[in-house]
Amino acid sequence: MKSVLRLATVDPDEQSRNSIKSMLLGVDTVWLEAECSRYEFFMDVAQQTLPDIALINLDSNPQKALQLVAEIAASKINCVILVISTSQEGSLILQAMRNGAREFLNLPLQLEDFVASLDRLRVTVRGSTGEVGSRGGQIITIVGVGGGVGCTAIAVNSAATLAKNPQNTPVIIDLDLALGDADVWLDIIPEHSIRDIAENITRLDYGLLKRSLTRHDCGAYLLPRPVELEQDAIVRPDDLRRILALLKATFSHLFVDISKSFSRLDLAVMEVSDRILLVTQLDLSCLRNVIRTMQLLDQFPSIRGKVDIIVNRVGLDESDISLQKALEAIGQSVFWQIPNDYAVMIGCRNNGIPLPQFAPRSRVARSFSDMVDRFDVVDDAAAGEEVARKRSGLFGLFAGR
Repeated sequence: MKSVLRLATVDPDEQSRNSIKSMLLGVDTVWLEAECSRYEFFMDVAQQTLPDIALINLDSNPQKALQLVAEIAASKINCVILVISTSQEGSLILQAMRNGAREFLNLPLQLEDFVASLDRLRVTVRGSTGEVGSRGGQIITIVGVGGGVGCTAIAVNSAATLAKNPQNTPVIIDLDLALGDADVWLDIIPEHSIRDIAENITRLDYGLLKRSLTRHDCGAYLLPRPVELEQDAIVRPDDLRRILALLKATFSHLFVDISKSFSRLDLAVMEVSDRILLVTQLDLSCLRNVIRTMQLLDQFPSIRGKVDIIVNRVGLDESDISLQKALEAIGQSVFWQIPNDYAVMIGCRNNGIPLPQFAPRSRVARSFSDMVDRFDVVDDAAAGEEVARKRSGLFGLFAGR
């Protein structure tokens, strides 16, 4: 989990103060260090407790509150200032920011807005103290160009590989709500699923999220699909974005295994993703679908440029289309190649044991280890770059073989 931020708050209104306090109790990345009911006393409180964040409600007396903001900003207290108010008046917001506030949020506070603000402030806090800032979590969506190309295997084993480092807290989200089987790969019979969150979205907090996750022995967490087959959508795109925002604020990596239908839900996930892994194999049908999928995703500005191609099961058959021929066809470089090792992977699945535990020294396990090391690396030369999209006819792949 991310390191905890210590927070001190001042709010003369008892009802508002208690409401904020209740919200803070549900956010396990924040510790309420102190609370104060008088603006004039808060400076002393802050000097004694030295919080990471000073949370100031402006509403009871905006003039006094703004003066307090300026005093804290000018003091030697090494904290960042977050102000809140029911007012949306531009002059008040501007004055608060000029006096030294780093964030301005409107009341009533929405949990996802508050968490997103904390994540932004966390970078400032860690930077000002000379510590290495903890990165915001990454959302990595796994997209398959056909059935059985290995999306779930990649999601599960990438998360399990990252979990070998105790500083990582990966979560697998099985968003194939009809036929997902991430729980099979982990040999988990979950008590809760994404349905529990969807049915209680109006009171969503970290307590509910954590109860809905199941932790595997390898260290990765799973948010599984519902047990029953569903005809109606159980979660809306906006609700899913909210769920992902809260998970991203607490966990290091989110691996989302989506369906093959490119539904509104799937596209909503890809829009908020940091990286999209498009999984293919070196056969004609898959490569044709790579081109079709890229043409679809290129239509969305919020998705375009985030797609990396993974070639799975390389060496599956000597008659496979060569990688060079595939590159010529799809017109884009490949982010990673995962070697074929049928015996190991089927053993992982049938026993419900991820690669790092089942076959840690296998060639495919080493490939996963090298691949996840790349997730946190920004390759400036490759980022967003595409080879000229010649995309010659697919049947030309067989010419000259």
